[in-house]
Amino acid sequence: MSTRKVDVAIIGAGTAGMGAYREVVKKTDKVLLIEGGAYGTTCARVGCMPSKLLIAAAEAAHFGRHTSAFGVSYSAPEIDGEAVMARVKSERDRFVGFVTEDVGSWDENTRVHAYAEFVDDRTLKLSNGDTIEAHRIVIATGSDTFIPEPFNAFGDRLIVNDDVFEWNDLPESVVVFGAGVIGLELGQALSRLGVRVSLFGRDHLVGPLTDDVVKYQAREAFMEEFAFHPHGEVTRMANMGNGVEIDFVEDGETKTQQFDYALVATGRRPNVDKLGLANTSMKLDERGVPKFVLATGQTSVSHIFIAGDACNYIPLLHEAADEGKIVGYNAARYPEIRAFTKSSSITVVFSDPEIMMVGESYKQLTEREASFAVGSVNFKGQGRSRVMLVNKGVLRVYGEQGTGKFLGAEMIGPRAEHIAHLLAWAHQSALTVTEMLDRPFYHPVIEEGVRTALRDLNHALNMGPVSPARCIDCGPGG
Repeated sequence: MSTRKVDVAIIGAGTAGMGAYREVVKKTDKVLLIEGGAYGTTCARVGCMPSKLLIAAAEAAHFGRHTSAFGVSYSAPEIDGEAVMARVKSERDRFVGFVTEDVGSWDENTRVHAYAEFVDDRTLKLSNGDTIEAHRIVIATGSDTFIPEPFNAFGDRLIVNDDVFEWNDLPESVVVFGAGVIGLELGQALSRLGVRVSLFGRDHLVGPLTDDVVKYQAREAFMEEFAFHPHGEVTRMANMGNGVEIDFVEDGETKTQQFDYALVATGRRPNVDKLGLANTSMKLDERGVPKFVLATGQTSVSHIFIAGDACNYIPLLHEAADEGKIVGYNAARYPEIRAFTKSSSITVVFSDPEIMMVGESYKQLTEREASFAVGSVNFKGQGRSRVMLVNKGVLRVYGEQGTGKFLGAEMIGPRAEHIAHLLAWAHQSALTVTEMLDRPFYHPVIEEGVRTALRDLNHALNMGPVSPARCIDCGPGG
């Protein structure tokens, strides 16, 4: 046991912690990165990357079943569950390996494998018995799956998304609880890979969507494909030894079904409950998470910072990376502090059709009583989408009355991940709808649907006609 003094202590070596470390070492080598678990970010190990690997396999299987409308036919795809999961795990391990290799290359004197707990505002006690005295501290402990107590009735047949990526083969059936990002992505992917899936949501929510028009289209799309209950009323849950059994109400009738596993995807919560925060003078919110300033990452104790999933703002990798850089920059230079402007909000759900949200959501706009108008396009008749038989969904775009400023968008539809980036760049550039329409659109592409929605919004805003095409060889007024 020993006592060590450092300029900056960083608790957690995930995406945010790694980002903070890289910034801090630019200014001081008196830094300590503290990690109690295995190296490898949530994204690489149990989040973004393994889920997309599973989705990629599901897309391959799905495409093979839906080509007859093109005049092309295949025999039914043969799905080798063991081969699917072998690739998922192999590629997952490859991504995790990049992270562990990166952290492993850092000076071993600046990292320690242990759990940390606050003794006071500047002192940490480590699980290996050491004590750390730090001038500044960064909390970047990430998040963990949250399982509401009633689901414990499933016992050892209850799984979370982390468990899926340890399977050696695909099961015959899974019941999924939670229609958020994780539940939608994994539920649909497993269904397309031949697993019998029932997905139960609450309050008719679909992913992060807040616009009722978009939510309706999303519900319709998923209910057409597999057993999706957007407001499922489950009245009994039980472990049957070799599987689970549930009772649920559908159309006024109670039904009973059995599944191999119950996948609980009801969200994640910050990993802050074991940090001894009660030993500090930090102010906590109702969830026990330190209150903080988004632009600086500072908590109510000015030399303690928080970033990534631990602060429970927007639990996405790119957000954690940005926040890690912000707190690392400020922790390294404290008491000099810089306020950073966050990038425009962007969210993507890799379902099919894809879901995306950019800028302010419909709910945020209405809650702040913004004066805004809405433009939309339905992809059912959109040219390129119809050519490729991906013509499902709707895009809704929002603009500010009076100024014509583009405020945000919500969408379910084809290639939403790409459209999200175009609109996020426009939002961050503070473009007006008229200025967005003045940008080029190729033909025939799905993005022409964006132009249709923007034209509809421009009309609703009463902003007048869009500038005509420029004439480069005309005289004045030509």
